[in-house]
Amino acid sequence: MSDPYEVHRGRIPEAYLDILEKQSFAYVATISDQGWPHVSPMWVDHDGNEAVLLNTLRGRRKERNLRSNPRTMVSVADPDNPYRYLTVRGRATLTEDGADGHIDRLAQKYLDTDTYPHHDEEAESRVIVRIPASHVITRGRSADR
Repeated sequence: MSDPYEVHRGRIPEAYLDILEKQSFAYVATISDQGWPHVSPMWVDHDGNEAVLLNTLRGRRKERNLRSNPRTMVSVADPDNPYRYLTVRGRATLTEDGADGHIDRLAQKYLDTDTYPHHDEEAESRVIVRIPASHVITRGRSADR
């Protein structure tokens, strides 16, 4: 028998935060000005159980889409069990405050290096995308079961 989907409002269940702490990739869906969906794989982080955090460059398609339409959805599968995942839907907020330090922390997680290696190559500013856990769907057994 398959595991049921569970719907949560306003929080990411503690039992699924480990997915966001692994070297998982988030698939982020945004909508262009012309109404077309745009999906990007991205490194992912979290702000406790309140929000998913992403990091991108100002001017990238996803960043431009989110500035014009902040409604977004992100899906992250457990790399150890892709049938276990979480999806977060919410209205993104964007800030440049702390974004360089945040990408360095993500580089530590994903590249095992102290600093993000492409800082010098980037002409644009980095941006933190915060997606509050307004609507969360989980599926699969939690890690502790």
